[in-house]
Amino acid sequence: MARTPVSPKPTGEIRQAPLADALGERYLAYALSTIVSRSLPDVRDGLKPVHRRLMYAMRQLKLDPNTGFKKCARVVGDVMGKYHPHGDQSIYDAMVRLAQDFAVRYPLVEGQGNFGNIDGDNAAAMRYTEARLTPFAMQLMDGLDEDAIDFRATYDGEESEPIVMPSAVPNLLANGSSGIAVGMATNIPPHNVGELCDALLHLIKTPKAHVSTLLDFVQGPDFPTGGVLTESRETIRDAYATGRGSLRVRAKWKTEKYERGQFNLIITEIPYQVQKAKLIERIAELLNDKKLPYLADIRDESTEDVRIVLEPKSRTVDPEQLMEQLFRQTELEVRFGLNMNVLDADGTPKVMGLRELLQAFLDHRQIVLVRRSKHRLEKIKNRLELLEGYLICYLNLDKVIKIIRTEDEPKPKLMKAFGLTDNQAEAILNMRLRSLRKLEEMEIKGEHKELSDEKKLLNSLLKDEKQQWKAISDQVKAIKEQFGQKTPLGKRRTELGAAPTAVIIPIDALVEKEPITVVLSAKGWIRAMKGHRDDVMSGESDVKFKEGDAFQAAVKAQSTDKIMLFGSDGRFYAIGADKLPQGRGFGEPIRLMIELPNDANIVSIFVFNREQKFLVVSNEGRGFVVPAEQVFAQTKNGKQALNLGEGEKAVVCTPVQPSIPGGLFGAAGDHVAIIGENRKLLIFPLAEVPEMNRGRGVILQRYKDGGCADAKVFTLKAGLSWMSGNGERVETALKEWIGQRAQAGRLPMKGFSREDQPFSS
Repeated sequence: MARTPVSPKPTGEIRQAPLADALGERYLAYALSTIVSRSLPDVRDGLKPVHRRLMYAMRQLKLDPNTGFKKCARVVGDVMGKYHPHGDQSIYDAMVRLAQDFAVRYPLVEGQGNFGNIDGDNAAAMRYTEARLTPFAMQLMDGLDEDAIDFRATYDGEESEPIVMPSAVPNLLANGSSGIAVGMATNIPPHNVGELCDALLHLIKTPKAHVSTLLDFVQGPDFPTGGVLTESRETIRDAYATGRGSLRVRAKWKTEKYERGQFNLIITEIPYQVQKAKLIERIAELLNDKKLPYLADIRDESTEDVRIVLEPKSRTVDPEQLMEQLFRQTELEVRFGLNMNVLDADGTPKVMGLRELLQAFLDHRQIVLVRRSKHRLEKIKNRLELLEGYLICYLNLDKVIKIIRTEDEPKPKLMKAFGLTDNQAEAILNMRLRSLRKLEEMEIKGEHKELSDEKKLLNSLLKDEKQQWKAISDQVKAIKEQFGQKTPLGKRRTELGAAPTAVIIPIDALVEKEPITVVLSAKGWIRAMKGHRDDVMSGESDVKFKEGDAFQAAVKAQSTDKIMLFGSDGRFYAIGADKLPQGRGFGEPIRLMIELPNDANIVSIFVFNREQKFLVVSNEGRGFVVPAEQVFAQTKNGKQALNLGEGEKAVVCTPVQPSIPGGLFGAAGDHVAIIGENRKLLIFPLAEVPEMNRGRGVILQRYKDGGCADAKVFTLKAGLSWMSGNGERVETALKEWIGQRAQAGRLPMKGFSREDQPFSS
């Protein structure tokens, strides 16, 4: 008989913990790791860990701007193996971005090979591309070997890496940063280094400077792809004061004029982080969908510079209106969400304003200056100690030589004879005979004097904070000289524009205008057919419907119109004619476009006209007049007009004022004709019906049995008309049916229509 295997006893400590607590503890650890070690930049150097490790690894490989390039695969391998134990592709992607001049305002990596382009194409594989550091990156690491910052052990403990870079340049604001952590995100735009340096110099002179004053220097983002910043001064100030906001950026364009009044619009710069190929594809889609009626064609003639050609349909097109259409419908205008969330010097996430970010950089520079000065002072002290030993040697050269030649252990004798330190004695013993010449003695005396003077200056600097800020100011001025506005790299690219004024675009300008006939079936399927078709309007066409379905109504319209529908739930709904499915097939159910209840149907369909008014009536004979403008709402839920009681439904929506020519309804007038299901007809003046925006209305006709069947508004002098089997009939002798609102009415005249809805048939 087989024996059941015995499970080994667990070893180590076993802790009982609720699952929720265990999950919470682990998720918190993951969240903190994501925030600190992946997604948020450090306020001092503006780098995330992967970028910092890339820079350090390239420096260790001696990839200086003056040396040759090395394969990116070599760099990625070193970073992954020594400092950053993550996927090679993610490391390479981070490196590629640092080399893209359309993604980074001041590139930290100089690439050789295919590093992608503004169209969104990917870079070549890392085995094909090469890279080295840029001068800007070297300034970021200036002082790394001078004890300017602290180092920590790498993940495997075999190497060390910098916790933060000395950062002589304000990289955080210069290049910006973006990232999504757990529960927080950051999105900092790039800025102009020259402007940042001016703001830093002002902040050094005036530590309590207000953000409004700093914005006189830092005028706004300076994106690598240029564009136009179109925001008011107040909006920019509020965003930079709080660290959060939204800034609108537009493409830069110009007009190229040709003979006979012809012209093209040329887009020369596009917004930051917009892929040119996808932008052009989007415009082409809108063009094919006939949603850009002013535009005839689009071409991409870009080489190294962006050049997108927009060809208008005619020379009468207003360039401003054409561009406004594109700004509203495409990424030629984007909003950059400003969210300056960073890790402060203590590693705590914090949203900072412009002044806080600049001050944090200056505080870091002061710490770096003090540490580098102390490091240099220590080096000078050690060197002066040796130089003083050399000078003692020169003054007592014969005796020194005698001790060295005659003593088996000359070092202790030298130290005792001349009062030398261990380092001095060791240095004298290691001197070459060539160094004993007179010229060398003079050079040592000169070096000793220079170092003594430098030591005095450094001691003074460390004791006086004003001198420290003076030194920092000189460093900032040097950075401005190297990367400021007067240099090709530092010249401002993003133009500063005013907030755009409201350019009024006619509604029909957003859609190409063409005649259509909108057809509604009895089961609520809707479609738009090209042209104005009288045969469809009469219901006598060969238009096909689904099995069991039939024609209900149709209206003539333009593709730029809004189609309004009135439901038996008492609500008005609106749909853009350009949104309707085309005439091929059976169309689409209207319930996919509006939130029409399952127990409701469409009562009427018509073209929206602001001047139009309608008489709406429920099956209980209650109603009122409502202006079309008051019930127009382009939402799926529509807008309630006729309030209904339990079991009540809307049955009539008929025009009070003349409708659009070719619409569903004919002329309107001054009297109301209403007929019940009991076949009783009542006519009364329209003036007795109140005008309301919403409500149950007043009683128009009373019924003992049934309810309202149909109603219409007509002109009394012209007579009451209805459709019969022999065509339209008109009756002018209506005196015996004329009464007052809320009466019961009388049976209609001989020959009156026997249809359920005689006025709508």
